[in-house]
Parts: sequence; C-alpha cells; structure tokens
Amino acid sequence: MFSKEESAKIRREFWTSFGKSFPKKWLRYNTDIKGVAFKFVADRKKALVCLDFEHPEEIANELLYDKLLSLKNILLTDYLPNAIYDNTYELDESGKVIRRIYIVHETKFSIHNKNTWRDCYEFFVKNMTKFEEFFNEYKDAIKHAI
Repeated sequence: MFSKEESAKIRREFWTSFGKSFPKKWLRYNTDIKGVAFKFVADRKKALVCLDFEHPEEIANELLYDKLLSLKNILLTDYLPNAIYDNTYELDESGKVIRRIYIVHETKFSIHNKNTWRDCYEFFVKNMTKFEEFFNEYKDAIKHAI
C-alpha cells in the first residue's frame, strides 16, 4: 500500500516517463471542438485511451456523440476494432456521467507497478495514433454536428 504522497509521486513519474519516452504532441484537448477531448487514463487497475464528450450544453454532447455513432462502423472496421461506445460512462473520481468512446488496455496493468509501464505506453501510442488518424479524417463532419 502506498501513501497519498507516494502514489502521487509514482503517478507523476509514470506520466513524465511516458512523455520522455514518446515525445509526441498529442491532440488531447486541442480538437477545435468545444467539449471534445482525447484522454489517456491510467490508474491502479486499468489503462484507457478515450474520446470524451463533455460539452457544457447537453444537446451538443448528444449531437456530437450521435455523429460518432454514425461513424462507428468506420472506426471499428478501419481504425480501432476494440473501441467501446458508452453514452453513460461514470467517471470513477467524481461519479459524473459522460459520453465516452474508449479502448481498454487488456494486459494486466497498475500504475504502481513499473514493470507494467512499457506495455501501457506502447498501448497508448498505438491506439491514440489510430484514434487521432480517424478523428483528423472525419473532424469536419464531427465539427458540423453542432
């Protein structure tokens, strides 16, 4: 078991190591679409690559997510066959419910276990790259949903 301080230090080290090992400028929050952001998630039990819909206007979230639903077959066939669409994803830390499209790192992972980091980093790079390729290809169509 780790103290809060030790756990925070390990999390900082994980993300710093990822940035140094794979120095790429990711889209993340720079999608040019309000409320749409790519995220890397890593905690004690799981790692994910996500596209989150958190527009302050609920109707915009619905329209954006519906547009991605219309592109689901393309995303699954040409880019990320294991992507999961979830229109009621509950965030662990806050309990807030959002719309999320994500890919789960299937290999055993814990941010507290440095032996699992390399596989996670490779998972992040492979899947986020494909997610961004898809997004860049269909960005205009997605943007015009709202």
